[in-house]
Amino acid sequence: MTTIAVIDDDVYIGDLIERLLRGNGYEVLRAYSGTEAQLLLSAKKPDLILLDLMLPGISGEEVLSQIQEIPVIVISAKADVQDKVSLLRGGAADYLTKPFDNEELLARIDVQLRMRHPAAADNQILQQHSLLGFEDLTLDCDTHEIYAGNTSAHLTKTEFAILKLLLANPRQVITRSLLLERISEDTPDCTESSLKVHISNLRSKLRSLNGKEYIEAVWGIGFKLKPDES
Repeated sequence: MTTIAVIDDDVYIGDLIERLLRGNGYEVLRAYSGTEAQLLLSAKKPDLILLDLMLPGISGEEVLSQIQEIPVIVISAKADVQDKVSLLRGGAADYLTKPFDNEELLARIDVQLRMRHPAAADNQILQQHSLLGFEDLTLDCDTHEIYAGNTSAHLTKTEFAILKLLLANPRQVITRSLLLERISEDTPDCTESSLKVHISNLRSKLRSLNGKEYIEAVWGIGFKLKPDES
C-alpha cells in the first residue's frame, strides 16, 4: 500500500488530511514537529511526504533540506511567490497553499506518485501508443475497444472516459466528484444522477469479457480498480 507521511503540527488539519488520504486508499504516517519528522524519516521511507513549514523546533525548510529521494509536497499558509520558488529550488516537488481544495491535493499527490511508481510509468509508455493496461485488460484509446485476451467489447464515449481515468490511476480511489469533473468536458451527458448507470453498464461489459469484476465501489467515496486476488 502507498504510504504518505503527513508532517504538520496543526492536529485539526492533520486529522482532516489523514481521513482524506485513508479514504482514498493510502497508508498514513504522522509527525507533529521537525524533530519528530527526523526521527520518523530515519526509521521509515514513505512514498511521499506532505510537509508544513511552520513546525515547532526544527523548521519545515530544514526538514526539507534533509530529505532525499522522496517527493515532498509543501503545504503552507505562506503564499509569497518567492517562498514558493525558493522551496521548489530547494527540493520540494510541489507547493500547495493553505487553505486547499481536497480534490486538488489528491490530484497533486497522484501526479507525484505516477512519476515515482513503475506501474504508473508503464501506463505512461502505453499511453504513447494509445493503449492503457491493467492486469489482463487493454484499452485502445483510438478505437474505444477494451480487450481481455482474445475477447473484446466496444465502449460508449462515457464508459471509455470513466475507464480511461481509472486505468490511468490504477492504485487510487477516484472520487465521484473528481470523476465527474475530469470527464465532464468530453461527456456532458454524464451527470451525478446518471453516473451510477454508466458505471453499472461499464462493469457489465468488463464482466462479459471473462467473468471477472474489475471495478469496485468504495462506499461513500467513489470507485477503484479491483486487483485479481485469486
